[in-house]
Amino acid sequence: MNMSQKPQETALSRCPGCEEPLEPGDLFCGACGYDLSAVPEPPQDHPTIAIASPAGEAVPGSVAGAASSAPPPPPPGAAAPEVRFDGPDASGDFELAAPAAGATPDPRTSPDPAPAPPAGGKVCVACRAGHVDDDGYCENCGHAQPRERDHVEEELGSVAAVSDRGLRHHRNEDSFAVSTTALPDGSPAVVAIVCDGVSSASRPDEASAAASCAANEALLESLPRGTHPQQAMHEAIVAAAESVNRLAQDPGQAQELDPHRHQNAPACTLVGAIMASGLLVVGWVGDSRVYWVPEDRSHPPARLTEDDSWAAQMVAAGLMNEAEAYADERAHAITGWLGADAYELEPHTASFKPDRPGLVVVCTDGLWNYAESAAEMAAAVPADAYERPLHGAQVLVGHALDGGGHDNVTVALVPFAVPPQGAGSA
Repeated sequence: MNMSQKPQETALSRCPGCEEPLEPGDLFCGACGYDLSAVPEPPQDHPTIAIASPAGEAVPGSVAGAASSAPPPPPPGAAAPEVRFDGPDASGDFELAAPAAGATPDPRTSPDPAPAPPAGGKVCVACRAGHVDDDGYCENCGHAQPRERDHVEEELGSVAAVSDRGLRHHRNEDSFAVSTTALPDGSPAVVAIVCDGVSSASRPDEASAAASCAANEALLESLPRGTHPQQAMHEAIVAAAESVNRLAQDPGQAQELDPHRHQNAPACTLVGAIMASGLLVVGWVGDSRVYWVPEDRSHPPARLTEDDSWAAQMVAAGLMNEAEAYADERAHAITGWLGADAYELEPHTASFKPDRPGLVVVCTDGLWNYAESAAEMAAAVPADAYERPLHGAQVLVGHALDGGGHDNVTVALVPFAVPPQGAGSA
């Protein structure tokens, strides 16, 4: 390859990443920083969508082993439901517009060098010359800088989580919280919460952050008081829903939220796991999932949650098998979510008592889209993930990115150790 060869100029009129208008000759998008020198083919994405019945009632999917039951699917011939698409083109809350073209010299076309940024200022990752303003854009070339949430990693004791923007979205709308606390008897409790913002809603990144934070705080308050972990998870999901609902309220508004007055309100899914006193408790609303992968791989893995989705609803009703349902373009229509426009909150919880060590995988569909079955997820989990959960989470995020990275990717790993006989009595 001729190293002096210029990158190929794009002939596209809009950015493939965020749909912002492009100027002839642009080598990258000024709004989201998408590299236009080698534009790939459009991805075969299957984004999450929110679905509601025309009658104004939620249509959650059937949940096996959960704390609450779900109503049956709508009868044949029912009116087509409204849907919201969760993809990079659907969000009503785009980034701030880049500075107007020509406002400052472009180092790619101007013979005059760009002014050096002030001492201690942040340098643009694109032109390597401009100063980055408080809004995260280069004052010289307008390039959007990587955001703090584009890639986040955290390891806390034995629990670890990684979240990544992925390769197609212009921002990371996932969020997570991991924590540890002590039960009244002094034994440890480990918490992992993962939330996926619904991109067709407004401010999905704020919704996921608010939900994960509220759920985590609720658990850190209730578990040390002696609340049973399954009840604590239920209360945490309710607290998370209330925090997301508040995002849709006007300042000073105190009246009860009316879902018809908050169309397209901030929304997200939530899934969480608690490991305490030999119990594994999971809770969820939406289509983020929990998987169980035994440390001894000779034992079968399992999926511990059932999606609140159109596909799960069709399978539960016996109208399609799982392969047919998830191949349908409506598969990722979610029937349950947290948000002011959710007609009814249906927190699902389930409790398990594993008899052997294993790994709990808590993740968004940005990962399980590339490892959908329990066997596929177990195959993607590295053999040393039980001892090195952060490394395991990094490998799983890499698995999703290698598969296409069409969505934000978030995964938390919680190693589960069977307590000594007689320890714990939850």
